[in-house]
Amino acid sequence: MLLRLLPGLAISGALAAVGMSLGRIGWLQNHGFSALTLAIVLGMLVGNTVYPRFAAVSGAGVNFSKKTLLRLGVVLYGLRLTVQDIGHVGIAGIATDALVLGSTFALACYVGIKWLGMDRKTAMLIGAGSSICGAAAVMAAEPVVRARAEQVTVAVATVVVFGTLAIFLYPVLFDLNQQWQVIPGGADEFGIYAGSTIHEVAQVVAAARSVGPHAADTAVIAKMVRVMMLAPFLIMLSAWLARDDAKQASVARADGQDATQHKAKLAVPWFAFAFVGVVIFNSLHLLSASVVAVTTGIDTILLTMAMAALGLATHISSIRKAGIKPLLLALILFVWLVVGGALINRWVFALLG
Repeated sequence: MLLRLLPGLAISGALAAVGMSLGRIGWLQNHGFSALTLAIVLGMLVGNTVYPRFAAVSGAGVNFSKKTLLRLGVVLYGLRLTVQDIGHVGIAGIATDALVLGSTFALACYVGIKWLGMDRKTAMLIGAGSSICGAAAVMAAEPVVRARAEQVTVAVATVVVFGTLAIFLYPVLFDLNQQWQVIPGGADEFGIYAGSTIHEVAQVVAAARSVGPHAADTAVIAKMVRVMMLAPFLIMLSAWLARDDAKQASVARADGQDATQHKAKLAVPWFAFAFVGVVIFNSLHLLSASVVAVTTGIDTILLTMAMAALGLATHISSIRKAGIKPLLLALILFVWLVVGGALINRWVFALLG
């Protein structure tokens, strides 16, 4: 079994290593390009050129990387968070994150499926990436919605495009906010706004650092609280999809159609429960800082390998078929995050302070 996995693991690992090396370049770091983003780009370049020649012998390992290593990476991601992080942003910060998450994902489903006529899986993946934590959320939602590789890649691409745009936009918004005071309270409150509305953790850091150190600190904490909402989100999403499938099966039976294709199945994301367990365990501070640092480093490798494998399995032709609609949906969500997110921040802090 291990011998079957080795070629694919080796290719995924090599691409991950290159992506992580590129991710250490200062210019790329300052512009929010993380190792995860670079790995999927490298994977796509290789996957659409030389990789097809080796796909037969390396397919098993690549598939293992984008599924099993992904789940393990999401679980270990919990070592970056503690329950104590919640206290740093208070009830107002938690409520803001929850409202931004819920409204953005609901808007993605409504606009994407009802208005734009997109397939449900792509719309949900774009919604997950925009509302929670970018590429990591897209990949975590993939096994729940049972999406194809090209659907995941399209969603990740939208996160990269608009998250990168946010890096340049938010420092300008901070200067404008100094005059307009849409979000009162200065750099700290603006940091919560940035953390609650920008897609990727790396993009949050890059944008908030341009504002100042206080904004960066609160932005990262607000972002981490938002990341912690990934697990309950996945559980609720799985339950909702199972209920929707059951409803469609009932309608099909009433019409005398074959209901097997709509058979309800609750895809319990067990890795989400494990993620919560790791967060709680990490909150006890039983591990030394050095052990946590090594483990989070391993976690970065696992997630980067998963992204590289995803890129290898993605065909450019499939992305072309997706057309302009995914980008349009992501643009609408981005505008909502900037404008609607600012209003949510203003209202919540006015009510809860």
